[in-house]
Amino acid sequence: MATTTVTATSIELGSLAAAGPNITQRDTAVSPLPVAAAADEDPAMAASRLADSSVPDGGYGWVAVSGCAVLTWWFVGTSYSWGVIQGALVERGLSSPATLSFVGSLSVAIISVLATINGRVVRLLGARRTAMLGISLLSLAEVLSSFAVTNLAGLFITSGVVLGVGMSLCFMTVSIIPAQYFGRKRGLANGIVFAGGGLGGAVTSFCLDSLIQSFGLAWTYRVLGLATLVTGLPAAWVIKERTPIRTRGFVDWHLFKDVGFLLVFAAGAVGTFPLFVPPFFLPLYSQAIGLSTSTGAGLLAGFNFASAVGRIVCGLLCDRIGALNTLFISMMLTAVSMLALWPASTTLGPLAFFAVVNGVANGGFFSTMPTVVGNVFGSARVSVVMGMVVTGWGGGYLMGSPIAGYLLEAYGGADNGLQAYRPAMFYAGSMALGAAFLVASMRFRLSRHLLAKF
Repeated sequence: MATTTVTATSIELGSLAAAGPNITQRDTAVSPLPVAAAADEDPAMAASRLADSSVPDGGYGWVAVSGCAVLTWWFVGTSYSWGVIQGALVERGLSSPATLSFVGSLSVAIISVLATINGRVVRLLGARRTAMLGISLLSLAEVLSSFAVTNLAGLFITSGVVLGVGMSLCFMTVSIIPAQYFGRKRGLANGIVFAGGGLGGAVTSFCLDSLIQSFGLAWTYRVLGLATLVTGLPAAWVIKERTPIRTRGFVDWHLFKDVGFLLVFAAGAVGTFPLFVPPFFLPLYSQAIGLSTSTGAGLLAGFNFASAVGRIVCGLLCDRIGALNTLFISMMLTAVSMLALWPASTTLGPLAFFAVVNGVANGGFFSTMPTVVGNVFGSARVSVVMGMVVTGWGGGYLMGSPIAGYLLEAYGGADNGLQAYRPAMFYAGSMALGAAFLVASMRFRLSRHLLAKF
């Protein structure tokens, strides 16, 4: 990849360098991608190989991964359960689905907006303090949202901005930590971390629907905030770095001259547009075809559970067939499910099948991308490159679901049945197909052999 001197290295490797020949290179599954094959061409890749040679591939890493998984349970699970809250707000007449989807999209988009800044925050405060700050902001946002359930502007601030800042801090922490502890099992570690979000989304979806029906939306938010704080703070406490995280600068500008980086950056930027369309609109769509709100919540829970399974499976596949190959499969499955399965889902059975298939593919994107970044651009600059890549997701996070919402309104609204939803389905599926093409371009740029591990 980049052949110029980098401006940012995310892990201080002085102690490793001092060990010199005493360090034995481990046979890892991190793909030997042609990203600066020679150490003199790319110091960051040479530093990454040195760091990867000494990772324990276990030990305290499993404790740190478990703590990260609890964090993703809350910050990913809460965002993926927004469809239940959105459905309740639409039913109460607060606003239209298109407008309310902006609230959920805004919180996720802030992950991208603050990605490079929060990468720096992690390096200044350390992973533990950053995680504790992030989970505290999540809890605060949910409690404050309980006082804004009748105020759209208030929800934009609480469930949009404040929640988004907390999510961004948590996201950068959990994206960085696995690469410090794992080499051969890095894909599996990332899969377990992000599977927490899928499981959290499944459980939270069921609980939110039950709590809303029993206690109302305001108290539901308060219970959610308290549960987040009580379980999230201990989990954040066990997260710590294996080696000090230090860098110079926010961005490695030389990577923008690298075609490979631009392809990965563009694939992520395009691929995020369709990802939140199903979880945001499944509850509304289920009602439009005559199913109950409880069934809609159950479908969303099934989607999230399938997402958890997909994150672990794709993590394992990263270690076995390569991260780029796995990312391509994930995006193609997302595209096919949206273009072929969802438009044909007019009864509960086919819709449940779509929710499972799309959930598996959807989860694969999030667990695979950190592994792609670590393997292709080096574990020694994961925090910098991941921050750069995630920044490109901002447009898809912010506008992906609202565009679907506006298409829905333009073709008859949420209660107008399948015909009103089809344009949104085809829009989302086409974006996923475009992202799959970009991933394939990157993959075949490295090797034209179909069975090569990349």
